[in-house]
Amino acid sequence: MTTADTPAPGLPMQVPAEGLPARVTIHEVGPRDGLQNEKAVVPTGIKAEFIHRLADAGLPVVEATSFVHPKWVPQLADAEALFPLLDDLDPHRLPVLVPNERGLDRALALGARRIAVFASATESFAKANLNRTVDEALAMFAPVVARAKDAGVQVRGYLSMCFGDPWEGPVPLAGTVRVCRELLDLGCDELSLGDTIGVATPGHVQRLLTALNEAGVPTSRLGVHFHDTYGQALANTFAALQHGVTTVDASAGGLGGCPYARSATGNLATEDLVWMLHGLGIETGVDLGRLTATSAWMAEALGRPSPSRTLRALSHDSHQE
Repeated sequence: MTTADTPAPGLPMQVPAEGLPARVTIHEVGPRDGLQNEKAVVPTGIKAEFIHRLADAGLPVVEATSFVHPKWVPQLADAEALFPLLDDLDPHRLPVLVPNERGLDRALALGARRIAVFASATESFAKANLNRTVDEALAMFAPVVARAKDAGVQVRGYLSMCFGDPWEGPVPLAGTVRVCRELLDLGCDELSLGDTIGVATPGHVQRLLTALNEAGVPTSRLGVHFHDTYGQALANTFAALQHGVTTVDASAGGLGGCPYARSATGNLATEDLVWMLHGLGIETGVDLGRLTATSAWMAEALGRPSPSRTLRALSHDSHQE
């Protein structure tokens, strides 16, 4: 008999595929991107325990919160109260999102050592999310990135709408490549390519990665962030792995969406990603049993079932002798 948080012994069976990385770093976004769109405010203590549980499960990077104005994302208004509750964790493992210099000031004051800025590949989403043009947003980020780098803080650049936009439709490769280059030129250490509304397909993923390489952006500086709106997140991740990408964003229990894009449904579930990677013999450092137990706990705290297929399958197994 199996339990809801432990797969049957020997499963998934490890069958490696050629040409894939030996190890993948999972960038866990559940506490920030996963919870930011929740309507009911999640207590700060629950968020802190969620982050600790994820770290204990072996997630090497857990995005903790966002230092945005409470008016824009009320769910994350407790950043100042939350971050001190994580003092026992390495701050290099706890990136935080900052929208501007004020957000950076707040993050640095609490000892953050890893930040992220959030840009857009399209004008429509830049307007909806930042109330700026793409270039105006980049200009706003310039001093944020420069000051963070001067302080020895690692900087990630998120780029949303890389594959499709709900207002503009298909996004030209050249536009995405241009903004990626601009973010790297500002000083970002890493870029996360976001499929914000989940419309990417594997061929599109590989074509964009190739175009970025041709523009001088090395694969080693790239991560991928897929939403599972059309059930393509794992297939798209596999395509990225084939290209050599070794950083993949995911959200425990498949939590998340985007408050500025209504068609953006949940993120790729971390459990589903770990199941696939472990089946391919790819190291992650993640304990799948602890991870699924954590996601089941959070689903209970939120009062609804998780969309993670792996979590559902393990829960189903637990009721069978």
